[in-house]
Amino acid sequence: MNGQEEFFSRAFLQAVGNHIGPAVLPALLALGLAAILSPVAILVARRSGFMKRPRDRDIHVRPTPDVGGLALYAAFAAAALLTVPFSNALAGTLLAGAAAVLLFFVDDRIGMPALVKLALQAAVALAAILAFPHSFQITYLTVPGLQTVQIGLLAVPLTLFWLLGMQNTVNFLDGIDGLAAGVVAIVAAVLLVAASTRGQTEVVLLAACLAGACAGFLVFNWNPARIFMGDSGSNFLGLALGLLAVQGVAKVAVAFSLVIPVLALGIPIADTVWAIVRRRRAGISMAHPDTRHIHHQLLDFGLSQREVCVVVFSATALLGAVGLTLFGHRRVLAIVMVGLVIVLSTAAADHLERSSFRLPVPWLRRLLPEPLPSAKP
Repeated sequence: MNGQEEFFSRAFLQAVGNHIGPAVLPALLALGLAAILSPVAILVARRSGFMKRPRDRDIHVRPTPDVGGLALYAAFAAAALLTVPFSNALAGTLLAGAAAVLLFFVDDRIGMPALVKLALQAAVALAAILAFPHSFQITYLTVPGLQTVQIGLLAVPLTLFWLLGMQNTVNFLDGIDGLAAGVVAIVAAVLLVAASTRGQTEVVLLAACLAGACAGFLVFNWNPARIFMGDSGSNFLGLALGLLAVQGVAKVAVAFSLVIPVLALGIPIADTVWAIVRRRRAGISMAHPDTRHIHHQLLDFGLSQREVCVVVFSATALLGAVGLTLFGHRRVLAIVMVGLVIVLSTAAADHLERSSFRLPVPWLRRLLPEPLPSAKP
């Protein structure tokens, strides 16, 4: 074992032993439950007709069960109830998650107008904020060089804006197989590590349940997907991430307290903001769907759905590791960098082999001269 590998192994084992050991059991339990419940949901969806059929703008080409949100929530909730001590924060997370899953499961069935969906998102988030104010309100922030800034009357609208942003970010992200589940799993792991060094055991356990449920679901949601999470799943995941961030990172008096989840979700957040600006400039509704998201652009560049996921996962892990350096996790960034070099180099080699070195982008191909016609015998 060379020096770099020894450093990687020692740092990794130290992180597991000292910080995230308690998270292993809930993560594995949620992963196993999601891996069991997902095929059950597939079977039930096929027999009951709860299938998402392809439309003109959709990437998938065959009807696919879209009840994955139910399996995701059930795995998360069961693992949390079995491994997390009961508290107001646990109750609020489970109740808000259940409301989001059930309301948007109806949306998956009948297709609600955009304003109705936004109103439902706001209602669920606001109910959690008002019913559990000590758990789910951003009451202060800390700015470098200044004292802690109390939010005061802005606590409710600021937290509501945060939770709505998280729900819609994950919802927009759910455009190709496996992307949303994988990104949420990575961000939940980042929040887990951030909370572990601050003694926030409850956040550590809940984040482990969320990451595990996403990982177990990803087994069946990976391209080609055998099940979709639907709006019920994406809204639940976004809301859960937002609530965990408020419970954990936002409760710690550090500079820019929400910078870790914001950095980890930097690409999806930027994509969401640009989608809103793009649609408003075009004079259409902000909720009007299109195929100009970042993942669509990467597909147009010639990457496969799996390769797009690898690229976005890698960027999410890197940005999350950068955020963790603010919490003193200097070694995490080095570990992630080594891992990304391995993953991306492997993915690049696989892509080059699959494409046989062909240029996938039409405008690049047009820059090359046409091949000479072969001579006839």
